[in-house]
Amino acid sequence: MEKQYEEKRKKMKEIVELLNRASKAYYQDAKEIMSNYEYDKLYDDLVALEKETGIILANSPTQNVGYEVLSELPKEAHASRMLSLDKTKEIADLESWIGEKEGVLSWKLDGLTIVLSYEGGSLKKAVTRGNGEIGEVITNNAKVFKNLPLEIPFKGDLVLRGEAVISYSDFEKINEQIKDTNTKYKNPRNLCSGSVRQLNNQITAERNVKFYAFSLVSYQGEDLPDFENSRKKQLLWLEKQGFDVVERKIVTRETMEKGVQWFSKQITENDIPSDGLVLLYDDIAYGKSLGTTAKYPRDSIAFKWQDEIAETKLLEVEWSASRTGLINPIAVFSPVELEGTTVSRASLHNISIMEKLELGLGDEITVYKANMIIPQIAENKTRSGMVPCPEKCPVCSANTCVKQENEVKVLVCNNPDCQAKQVKTFVHFMSRDAMNVEGLSEATIEKLIGKGIVKELADLFSLQNYKDVIVEMEGFGNKSFENMVASIERARTVSMPQFIYSLGISNIGLSNAKLICKAYENDLDRMINAKIEELIEIDGIGQVIAETFCAYMSKEKNIKIINNLRKEMQFKNVEVNEEEQSMVGLQFVITGSVEKFSNRKELKAYIEDRGGKVTGTVSSKTNYLINNDSQSNSSKNKKAKELGVSVLTEEQFLELFG
Repeated sequence: MEKQYEEKRKKMKEIVELLNRASKAYYQDAKEIMSNYEYDKLYDDLVALEKETGIILANSPTQNVGYEVLSELPKEAHASRMLSLDKTKEIADLESWIGEKEGVLSWKLDGLTIVLSYEGGSLKKAVTRGNGEIGEVITNNAKVFKNLPLEIPFKGDLVLRGEAVISYSDFEKINEQIKDTNTKYKNPRNLCSGSVRQLNNQITAERNVKFYAFSLVSYQGEDLPDFENSRKKQLLWLEKQGFDVVERKIVTRETMEKGVQWFSKQITENDIPSDGLVLLYDDIAYGKSLGTTAKYPRDSIAFKWQDEIAETKLLEVEWSASRTGLINPIAVFSPVELEGTTVSRASLHNISIMEKLELGLGDEITVYKANMIIPQIAENKTRSGMVPCPEKCPVCSANTCVKQENEVKVLVCNNPDCQAKQVKTFVHFMSRDAMNVEGLSEATIEKLIGKGIVKELADLFSLQNYKDVIVEMEGFGNKSFENMVASIERARTVSMPQFIYSLGISNIGLSNAKLICKAYENDLDRMINAKIEELIEIDGIGQVIAETFCAYMSKEKNIKIINNLRKEMQFKNVEVNEEEQSMVGLQFVITGSVEKFSNRKELKAYIEDRGGKVTGTVSSKTNYLINNDSQSNSSKNKKAKELGVSVLTEEQFLELFG
């Protein structure tokens, strides 16, 4: 007995350490070292062991909630400890819990819990949940949440709680555009956590964070509302104050199953991330009278979806290279029906997870959808052995190696020139000022490279040959494929400056490309063989630009890229009207809003078409600063005055240059 007791204590310590590492990886490092399914299973095992032994370790995740406060944001203690919720996966438990009372059933949103304080009708403070006792003050960030009212009709003091979230659709868009992370965020929750806790709220504003209220904490002042002791009336009142409130249903024991089923049918269409439901007593006083346990309030309970699990057979493991150099494993299995859709693939995330599953081809596995959305492997029943990692990168065939990153084993490509790492080059090639190809997002390009369809820029002009593969990709269908191919066909005919710019040569913007193309009369062969001393003779092209351009053209692999593109493209003649070259040798800076042109880009093109150059910074080389507010105290206006640079309004500019 004593030996069994010691074994259970040892097992508890192992589980606590593993769950805490998994929580830290997930909440702080945006990494996944185990699936949700495995985490929940281990958590339940720990709860059972704690009950059986009567021992609860101080660092047990059953006793600690939320992330630890690690950022440089100001810290603040909550008025009362914010507890997590007890949970169940059984509707019968919800029916028993609610008894003869009426309840409010709502989404359990998967974001970051925020406490808001209003005084005199104005937002005064926003604090994250933190570890439940101490949160971070993120007031400036909350002020740029897309749907949060900064002023409300109620002029007393008000404290409420809600969830900051980023929708799935915004997550996909934003994740493609993030420039300051080495890897993409795994899910909207991690992206939201990072966005809400920024030190610069401009970043928060760009990430489309929204707030959904779910609880009124306290209120005082004159003209107090009468909620008649009803939670549902509190939430209706919050809506009248201008808050978006979490979607909800009023349920009883008799209607509980129907209510849960309604939410389960909505989840695949729901754009707001959730990881279950929350049930509260509508009777506020009754709920408060029940008090709390050490960890859970007794007036509410969480419902987690009962995972629909299907058995299937592992057919193969695909390896997908990404821009970060990581080569990620993807399980391919015999198709099964899950939550109303056919599923045949699931991400394995990294080698550590593969090793735990001991995957071998032909193994009998069980799969499920995490939160009814994301396919995951739950268990491997046969565990025949580890699928070998590829020794060569699937994209560039360079050698691979296994590395340890944040306690996670990952496979990486050693080739710095791997096409998968050059996604930005492909994105630049297709941008508006270059080839102007529509319908090919950064995420799509990454998938095409990962599948080996695209290995160099010229391959983009052969995508019509891979229709069967592309239309099966997520987010694609016949119509979007046809639109993309049509856009690529239009891009076959471009001006020479667009083409030179599209190559992504360092320091060569569209204006510099125009200057070089004009000097060499759009002759590509002459430009390929250009000399540094020739280029620096071009007005507006300096030593650095000349050296960069020649260095690019001196590399054999770059000439191969250019020659392969030439086979796919036609270059249109752009006639230069020498009489209109009224701005040759002049350098401009544009700031502020414009009125005569549709935007600053159009004004920039107008100047460049007439031989002028537009830069972003006022310097001694600047001839004119264009600013409709010529008397403003902006930094560029001040700099122009210091250097004696003429400041022109648009009207004055057009009078001078026509």
